Amino acid sequence: MIKFILILILILPFSLFASKILSYNIYDRTDRVDVMITFDTPYKGVIKQSSSKSKIIIKLENANIESSKLKKLSSKFLHSLTITPMSGFTQIVARIPLSVRLKASKTSDGYGLRLRFTNKPDAKSKEVQKTATNPLASLPTKKDDGSSQSYFIVIVVLIIGIGILFYLRQKVVPKQKTDKVNAWSFKENETSQPIPTIDENVSIRFQKSINEQNSVVMLDFGEQSYLILMGNSNILLDKYTDDKPASQEDFETILQNRHQELDEFLNVEDKTKEPIQAYKERAASLMYEG
Repeated sequence: MIKFILILILILPFSLFASKILSYNIYDRTDRVDVMITFDTPYKGVIKQSSSKSKIIIKLENANIESSKLKKLSSKFLHSLTITPMSGFTQIVARIPLSVRLKASKTSDGYGLRLRFTNKPDAKSKEVQKTATNPLASLPTKKDDGSSQSYFIVIVVLIIGIGILFYLRQKVVPKQKTDKVNAWSFKENETSQPIPTIDENVSIRFQKSINEQNSVVMLDFGEQSYLILMGNSNILLDKYTDDKPASQEDFETILQNRHQELDEFLNVEDKTKEPIQAYKERAASLMYEG
């Protein structure tokens, strides 16, 4: 009799403060199984979970149920579910395949508890999910050393390509006289200087097209900058060491100051045709007029 009274004394506080499980529902979906448990009062107890190879044991402290419940399923996520009242807690045993995991969460008001059984994510799906949540993770990281080297490689390839195009053009069109007058009025030793070899230390400072066949380019090589006319003939026009143009406006000013000399050079270039070619053009025009 005394033992029975002690048991009642121990159970009475539990009955007063514990939440009672009113019902449970199982929802079998194609990608999961949800078990929804409803309490008569907001559930504030502690949820403990342990697992083995084929089952997961959930302990709901301060929760009770009138009698044991057993539910068998033919789902690929959950084989059976057993709910058993224990002393001071309710035990839920879920028998599951090895590839299934459990995630428990309460409703916002505390009257409900959801037990969700889903497949365990593998390493590949984790990586995909991580990339999806962080789109910046898939972008390539910029490397300072590689970017500088790539920039010079692109410049070198571009300049070499331009040189090859002009070389092929000179081979295709008839040769013109090589004794053209230098209209830029530089010293003889300056115009005859060779253009520095193009390597990874060469960069284009400024560039401007004069017409369809000619353009003026300023290249940086070492501590000096070279002003080069590129077109039917590649000619070194000038070089700068301390007074290099610092902006596009300065470069435009240099071209404006040499505008008259440039026009004279282009006019001389147009007049230096082969005598036979000029004769052919003249003869063709006379035949057309006749």
